[in-house]
Amino acid sequence: MSKNTKKSAFLATGLMLFALFFGSGNLIYPPTMGQNAGSAVLPATLGFLITGVGLPLMGVLAIAYSNSHDVQDLAGRVSKWYGIVFAVVLYLAIGPLFVSPRNATVAFDIAIQPFLGDDAQLKARADNIVFSVGTYAVSELKLWLAGFAAVFFAVSYWLSVSPGKLVDRVGKVLTPALLLSIAVLVVYAAVNPMAPLQAPSAAYAAAPVVKGLIEGYGTMDALASLVFAIIVIDAVRGMGYGKKEEVLYLTSRAGFVAIGFLALVYAFVAYMGASSVGRIGMQENGAVVLAKAAHFYFGAPGNVLLAVIVLLACLSTSVGLITSCGEYFARLLPKVSYRIWITVFTLVSLALANIGLTGIIKFSVPALMLLYPLTMVLIIMAFLDKFFGGRRIVYACAMLGTAPVAVIDGWRTLHGMLEMPKDDWIMHADSYLTGTLPLYPQGLGWLLPAAAGLAVGLVLAKIFVKGE
Repeated sequence: MSKNTKKSAFLATGLMLFALFFGSGNLIYPPTMGQNAGSAVLPATLGFLITGVGLPLMGVLAIAYSNSHDVQDLAGRVSKWYGIVFAVVLYLAIGPLFVSPRNATVAFDIAIQPFLGDDAQLKARADNIVFSVGTYAVSELKLWLAGFAAVFFAVSYWLSVSPGKLVDRVGKVLTPALLLSIAVLVVYAAVNPMAPLQAPSAAYAAAPVVKGLIEGYGTMDALASLVFAIIVIDAVRGMGYGKKEEVLYLTSRAGFVAIGFLALVYAFVAYMGASSVGRIGMQENGAVVLAKAAHFYFGAPGNVLLAVIVLLACLSTSVGLITSCGEYFARLLPKVSYRIWITVFTLVSLALANIGLTGIIKFSVPALMLLYPLTMVLIIMAFLDKFFGGRRIVYACAMLGTAPVAVIDGWRTLHGMLEMPKDDWIMHADSYLTGTLPLYPQGLGWLLPAAAGLAVGLVLAKIFVKGE
């Protein structure tokens, strides 16, 4: 393999990986952080990059380094059945049940809905029933969403039909268009900041790096990294590079290309958010910050530009999720073809997208709170594998230490969203852990139990396991 060929291969694959990672949520988090960080935006961005960029890279490298065939193979080091259950739940959560339909609804809310009228007009349309059958009624706004979602997933399906062409379709077409659209907005904003940086909020003034770390943790890209890594590895192998060393070489460098672009975008968007407060004031979420910033710089064409950015970002991520889920389930149940699986997942995503963004978020966050700690521990264990000889008992103990806190975190989140009774057992457990377990209030309470489980596993392996 020549150096020029390698360079071309990992560059195109890296651009594809960037586009797969870069969904709508990745655009929304940094400007919100920037607004709150103010003059402390630099250290806050550093913290954000550690978790928002570093952890996804670790996930990609963990799959390549461990030479795992997929997430099931890696999670199966705990136990065979754990690997299957974990992989199925992870793929469904970040695929057709939550993240995939969320991409369509976020794209609609940011890129389409603003062009349908102002707030008053939207409310009037939402209250205006235009179609009904029996007791079922549909508003005009819901019809717009249904129509948009149908087109969105039709395009996603077409791009997903031939996974071997993802590098050409995403890495060489969608990604350059996405990067160019983002660059027009963020580079112009960096050269012409809206206003001087304001003082940081209390949390950012006290510990900007730590606060940034927590915000980056919330992107949840580490979950998707284990899934998207397989797409990258398959793409590399599809180029004719089958040796383990070649696959690891190209996959790792593709990962660095992807995180390089992610880091640049995050830094520019965070700075744009930080410099916007003096002009547009504090906003409730990053979507509003982006919309007002785009309008401030370019007027109505700015909103069109933002629409293009969001549509490209959501579409590329949607394609990656549908493709990943289809390929995994085709391996798990080979009697059902890849094309049938992606058809099913596309239709399920389309159906759930019509619930709307609020409904999807309501049930997706608890699942992510449960899965994220388990995923992070799995990634860490993949890198430590050689130090304990891959002993199954070490994997099992680390997961047993992590799982209780992850379950409580997920259930507590669902408990709050459903407004269940405050005297429920979960609230008592939450109150106890808040006062006793370090980092639990910040969503990182799983770290200490996971470390304790790892330590116990290492001791048990040394005492009871004789060269597994």
